[in-house]
Amino acid sequence: MCGINGIYQFSGLKSIEKEVISKMNQTMVLGGSDAEGIYKDDYVLFGHKRLSILDVSKKPNQPFCCNNNRYVIIFNGTIYNFKALKNQLSDYDFNTESDTEVVLAAYIKWGKKCVNHFDGVFAFSIWDKQEKSMYIARDRMGVKPLYYVLDHDKIIFSSSVKSILNSGLITRKLRKESVVDYFRFQTVHAPYTIVEDVYSLMPAQYLYFTEEKQELETYWSPSKTFIYPDNDVSVVHNKISDLLSTSVEKRMVNDVPFGTFLSGGVDSAIMVGLMAKKHNQKIDTFSVVFKDNELSEGNYANQIAEQYATNHHEIELSVDQFKDMIPTAMKLYDHPNGEGLDSYIMSNKSVEADVKVAFSSLGGDELFTGDPVFNQIPQLQAKKWLASFPNYARKYPGIINHFIKGTVESSKIKAILKQEYFDSEYIYQFSRQTLMDDQVSRLINIPKLPLNRVFEITHDLIGYNTDGWALPTLSRLSVAEFSTYMQNTALRHVDQMSVANNLDVRVPFLDHHLVEYTLGIKDKFKKPTPQKSLLIDSFKDIIPESIDNRPKKGFVLPYEKWMKGELKSFCEENLNEIKNIAYINSKGVDKLWKAFEKGNKRVGWSRVWHLVILGHWIKENNIEG
Repeated sequence: MCGINGIYQFSGLKSIEKEVISKMNQTMVLGGSDAEGIYKDDYVLFGHKRLSILDVSKKPNQPFCCNNNRYVIIFNGTIYNFKALKNQLSDYDFNTESDTEVVLAAYIKWGKKCVNHFDGVFAFSIWDKQEKSMYIARDRMGVKPLYYVLDHDKIIFSSSVKSILNSGLITRKLRKESVVDYFRFQTVHAPYTIVEDVYSLMPAQYLYFTEEKQELETYWSPSKTFIYPDNDVSVVHNKISDLLSTSVEKRMVNDVPFGTFLSGGVDSAIMVGLMAKKHNQKIDTFSVVFKDNELSEGNYANQIAEQYATNHHEIELSVDQFKDMIPTAMKLYDHPNGEGLDSYIMSNKSVEADVKVAFSSLGGDELFTGDPVFNQIPQLQAKKWLASFPNYARKYPGIINHFIKGTVESSKIKAILKQEYFDSEYIYQFSRQTLMDDQVSRLINIPKLPLNRVFEITHDLIGYNTDGWALPTLSRLSVAEFSTYMQNTALRHVDQMSVANNLDVRVPFLDHHLVEYTLGIKDKFKKPTPQKSLLIDSFKDIIPESIDNRPKKGFVLPYEKWMKGELKSFCEENLNEIKNIAYINSKGVDKLWKAFEKGNKRVGWSRVWHLVILGHWIKENNIEG
């Protein structure tokens, strides 16, 4: 886990000095680093901060040059098949045992297609001094972030939005359309960010630059590369078991201590079981245990830890201790995000136990139908008689239902019934929406809200007449989850909070081989009721019976009480920052806050909290409205 920064000025560096990249390096939110380096020539500035995971010697310190000094690389990530690739690259004279040098050698041999050979997570850039070309790439599932600014004469890129802001080379200004996206979904969907002119390189994309040309290519897509699997369910179970076991095993190749987060649920139980089987030493496991028993999942986590004899760490917190951590954690957001505080705690406590690599079960719900959306959308689509009514007639039941209940759920049903079609992308766009459009319209003074970004993304990936349409229904929803919530909310907050604590988090469920196979599995094998039955049946020998199909808890914390009590002034102060944006309706913000205080069913704490986070981030980073 590292941080990378780069500037390439196409006609040659002019007024951009070495101090700029140094400042970008220093802005990185890493809690520390094992090494830091800078490279500069007539065209390029590279900066790097390193957390050593593979080959912890000084030899692989970056920026790293090849043997003849023609190519220079900065790399963030881990290539799990680097030893196998090294055998294929025997014509290169290796000087280190690092995966960084393997990536560089692969580019020298295979050029822009080198990414097709990599099994891992990564964001990197390679500068060819001879051809004066720049290559920038990101991993298939978007685990490692990469942001960039492109103008007429240069590209600036980084693992961190804050580093780009602090380069001093761009204007710190909010992007209006992204503010709408954030209000709706408590995040901003790539390729956009909350900052004007700052973009996110999409998962599985690479950029190639020379002074004369620019190329942007997508080299992999889950909706295009899925595998049509076997029809025998026992074969499917065995294949899933083999793929996930292999995924865990290859991620355990480290030169530093590692552990895993343990929630007490099915996914993390499987993770611990597989890790224990593959490792001849005790596994470190970490669980948050609340002193309030109603919130605690410690009993389930302890059962798993005892079964596999792990070195278990219980992080005991009171709700007040958690509350007191909130201001510190919020300062670490590289990009505003409505979630992430739980990731901060787990990362912080893992590092305190001298762990540098931690495993997460992120992706299990999205891949194996563990979220409510996998039940709700097929059930609604099964009501085909609704589609026979014209749109104007369909919207009235929704309006009546909303008038009677006045809840978040009823407002979503109202929006769904107004859609022209009941295809997945038309319904899914509302599944994770935080504030509905009528609420957003009262907060922002623009004539018409932009098109729903989640609809745009899913329409392009799984809509009618796309490659994704060939996927089974449940797999289309998995692609929707991967491409929206997971990549832009879940992975973003895990990366931000782990990087800030100098922790490398690995996600075996997002292995692209496992994803490709599982997306092709027929719906009849992957039914979401009982929950995640396909995954559970594939690992019957690992999951304790008491964990199998138990109700999912997660963190249930009294945010509403805090926000109306001890954190009230903190919330109001940060909401005032939102009100200072020129196109924001300050009265609308006040009304939303008052509705929350009065207990309006449509304005629970999560409908306001992401605005508090945004206001805090704007203030911390001196962003213009």
